[in-house]
Amino acid sequence: MKKAIAILLSLIMILSLLCACAKTDTTPAADTASAPADTADTAAAPAEEEKIVVAGVVFQDDQFMNMLTQGYKDAAADLGVEILTANSNNDQAKEVELINTYITQGVKGIAIDPLSTEATIATLRTAYEAGVEVALVDQNIPSADFIAAGYCSDNYVNCKLVGDVAAQLIKEKYGDRTIKLAIVQFKSQLPELSQSRVDGYMAALDELGVKYEIVANQDAWLQDMGIEVVGGIITANPDLDVILAMNDGGTIGSAMAVVNAGKSDDIMVFGHDGSDQISSMVLDESNPLQAVVAQDPYTQGYKAIEGLVNAIRTGKVEERGVSTVVPGTVLSITEPDAVNAWRAAQGY
Repeated sequence: MKKAIAILLSLIMILSLLCACAKTDTTPAADTASAPADTADTAAAPAEEEKIVVAGVVFQDDQFMNMLTQGYKDAAADLGVEILTANSNNDQAKEVELINTYITQGVKGIAIDPLSTEATIATLRTAYEAGVEVALVDQNIPSADFIAAGYCSDNYVNCKLVGDVAAQLIKEKYGDRTIKLAIVQFKSQLPELSQSRVDGYMAALDELGVKYEIVANQDAWLQDMGIEVVGGIITANPDLDVILAMNDGGTIGSAMAVVNAGKSDDIMVFGHDGSDQISSMVLDESNPLQAVVAQDPYTQGYKAIEGLVNAIRTGKVEERGVSTVVPGTVLSITEPDAVNAWRAAQGY
């Protein structure tokens, strides 16, 4: 009997040992099976997109440039990228410094209204060679064959359009008399761009047979400059009939100078660019501003950033060095309903 009990106890101990060994062997197997599953989950997790920072640069503080900058900002917000904006304030050295700083900071793209067709483009080419995508606004520069996007106005065509309206209104008021004409431009700042606008106006006057004598041709591209310069022109030429202004600051300043001189009924002003202030002046029958051609700086700025971001994200550009023309719109006292419609479309 004792022998049978001993044998039974031995069997129980053996079975216990076998169960313990089985439990020990299965535990590592379970751990080993779970490890690859965790690794697979980690590999499948999508990587976050690298933060994209772009820059938007203008060269002066006026209504055109402010609208252009707003286009930069809105596009960046819509596309989910960070944007740095800057104004070179007509300082070529500062503009070059800004571009070089952006290269150093690792900015992925730069949209810019260039101050110079030579110095700026050379610096931008350096940026492109360093891996920075570039977009141009406001100007079509053939030598910038590396840009990812470009959006600009056709300055000659725009001024030819408003020049056609100007020629008709001048003929209606002055007939075949030779008028005294003043030109207010920005040739010392951007000579080619400024001259193309003047050429558009003059072509329109010549086509309709307007007779004119140019009694002044001076630079004044900011509002305060325009008030001062045109005030001096009016004093020196009391029989002045017409002023052609080539940008928004010059346009506003010219019109204000005529009002200040008490000659709103005597001097007709034609200008460039569209804004809340300028379009309101066109609608004001007591204001000497007769017509302008409104560019679309907002769209230019928006599309430039859009082109930059697309190039950065996809690494592809359909055709480098191409600038797309954004058409201008003539705003004239002869079509107040059209002016109001334009203002409504701009949110004014």
